[in-house]
Amino acid sequence: MNPRPLLHLEGAAVLIVSVFAYHWSHGNWGLFALLFLAPDLSMIGYLANVRAGAAIYNAIHTYVGPLLLAGYSLGMAHHTTLLLSLIWTAHIGFDRLLGFGLKYPTRFKDTHLDPERHTAR
Repeated sequence: MNPRPLLHLEGAAVLIVSVFAYHWSHGNWGLFALLFLAPDLSMIGYLANVRAGAAIYNAIHTYVGPLLLAGYSLGMAHHTTLLLSLIWTAHIGFDRLLGFGLKYPTRFKDTHLDPERHTAR
């Protein structure tokens, strides 16, 4: 079985849960719209070279950062920080839903969701 559809479905689930959590947390939708695509600024690393670009992009597009930020916000009772972590998580889920995965240091479109990596051999 090809795991690619499951990875897209997982991204959709993360996006939906993050958006509902943001709504439940009474987040400002203007802030959500303003910051939703902010993690994609990490693509600027590709101006240096593909290896640096992939490393920076992957560091920003893994769930580790937003989960650490959410943990900090809950521990320190910082509501705004929790909202930022939910926006960040929603962005990553959206990317996975669309098929944008973590990058390999070979080329920009070479990702863990690349169809070529999921063909039966």
